[in-house]
Amino acid sequence: MIRLLSLCACLLSSTLALAADWTPPSGFKALFNGSDFAGWHGMPHFDPAKLAAMPEADRQALLDKWNADVPLHWKVENGVIINDGEGVYLTTNDAYRDYEFLVDYKMLPLGDSGLYLKNNPQVQIWDYTEAGGKWNIGADKGSGGLWNNSPGAPGKDPTVLADRPFGEWNSLKVRQIGARTSVWLNDKLVVDNALMENYFHRELPILAAGQIQLQTHGSEIQWKNIAIREIPTEEANQLLKKGTGEGFTSIFNGQDFTGWKGAIDSYEVVDGTIRGKVGKGEVLFTDKEYADFVVRLEFKLPPAGNNGLAIRYPGQGNAAYNGMCEVQVLDSEHPKYDKIDPRQAHGSVYGMIPAARGYLRPTGEWNFEEVTVKGSKITVELNGFKILDGDVAAVKEFMADTPHPGKDRKSGSFGFAGHQDPVEFRKIEIKELPVETPPATPEVK
Repeated sequence: MIRLLSLCACLLSSTLALAADWTPPSGFKALFNGSDFAGWHGMPHFDPAKLAAMPEADRQALLDKWNADVPLHWKVENGVIINDGEGVYLTTNDAYRDYEFLVDYKMLPLGDSGLYLKNNPQVQIWDYTEAGGKWNIGADKGSGGLWNNSPGAPGKDPTVLADRPFGEWNSLKVRQIGARTSVWLNDKLVVDNALMENYFHRELPILAAGQIQLQTHGSEIQWKNIAIREIPTEEANQLLKKGTGEGFTSIFNGQDFTGWKGAIDSYEVVDGTIRGKVGKGEVLFTDKEYADFVVRLEFKLPPAGNNGLAIRYPGQGNAAYNGMCEVQVLDSEHPKYDKIDPRQAHGSVYGMIPAARGYLRPTGEWNFEEVTVKGSKITVELNGFKILDGDVAAVKEFMADTPHPGKDRKSGSFGFAGHQDPVEFRKIEIKELPVETPPATPEVK
């Protein structure tokens, strides 16, 4: 569990007991004790980055104000949380990274509510009937969608109408790994592994870890049977891999360097992983060359560790400059790298396009990464967060004013650009993509 000390509430904590008529499924922990708001505090729709950036005294004063609002609009009766439709949102004290969350809710006609995940809106809950008056903005499709995703984006609308009639309890299950979000409403999958967009900062992924909020929106709503299961790293990576689809081919047999060449003496195979040798560098790369492709793999960094993914490498020279590019693999949250150029951070197209920072797992844990190379465009998804989506053809400014002569390469090997650290790689798989050819120019007669 990740504790947000800066966002701690002033409510007294107590041991969470189970509601009298409900026991969480195996592996889940109750988040509501059936009698009071222990483990929760108040917070409205508010940018969490702005809150975290406040001076401590100002932040605490705001939290005190929000907490004072909770008893004005929230109460517990017979093991059920009831909100009158107004006031701050009930917010978990703790923040979560990868998890499954359960909650039952019951709302009134004309109701409109939702769940904030990692302090970000939202899994939509609303009146799905025509009388509700919101068919013009998608209510006819039902609840459970990621309503604040961009129009047409995956997850924006639920795939099936799964709401129960008013007066009946609905059951929600949410699984969120990184920003990859799946939602089941009444046991029907309504959002399947969609990226939840950052409402407050569209150019960035959502928070790496954040709190869950029960939204209020003008109509009474009731909540019960609230529980969470934090997903361990190994399981999270397996689920992320499953979400990338089929059609991948393993390019590392886990035993030796069959199918690889280059700086073989700079790496070693240990327990099914490729590991760089301390003090050794140069590029280890595949015999086979690739044009457009998706590569997925897991990597583990030692403290301050440095390596890189060689993309369309020609077999000689510097991967970052002679190849199309190097996608940086770096413990960029280490203090050693506090002042690096943004285009050097983990996941960046080295020296050309910066990636969003702060989405690596703790040092020593396995990270899951997927890199898509399509023409001149590169997308990097790390631990379920899209941290880079760029086009090297559009780059006009280079780090240290040093151009990258290989950036327009159309094919080459895939590999690892060693930088003398024992960075480890495993479960390395590639899916080749069809190369799109431009339409032929009509013959002029």
